Amino acid sequence: MDILKNILAALVELDNAVKTMPTANPKPNLLPLFARIDELTGQLPRDADPTLLHYLHKKSYEKARLFLQDRDAENQVGNCRHV
Repeated sequence: MDILKNILAALVELDNAVKTMPTANPKPNLLPLFARIDELTGQLPRDADPTLLHYLHKKSYEKARLFLQDRDAENQVGNCRHV
């Protein structure tokens, strides 16, 4: 599904931008990336994977990225008791 590829690409872009934060000057503006991820999340079909929806709605972007990379087993249980 193209929307999943687009979400994954946006999540990877966000991850890369965050990794540059300690040394970047000027710091990257993450707000457009957050807005893009929210926009793409809104385009997911109603029958989208509930785990992915949970991660995206809770702004657990690293967990969502790992999920989409078939690495969900690496995710830790969160405060909501959901992986």
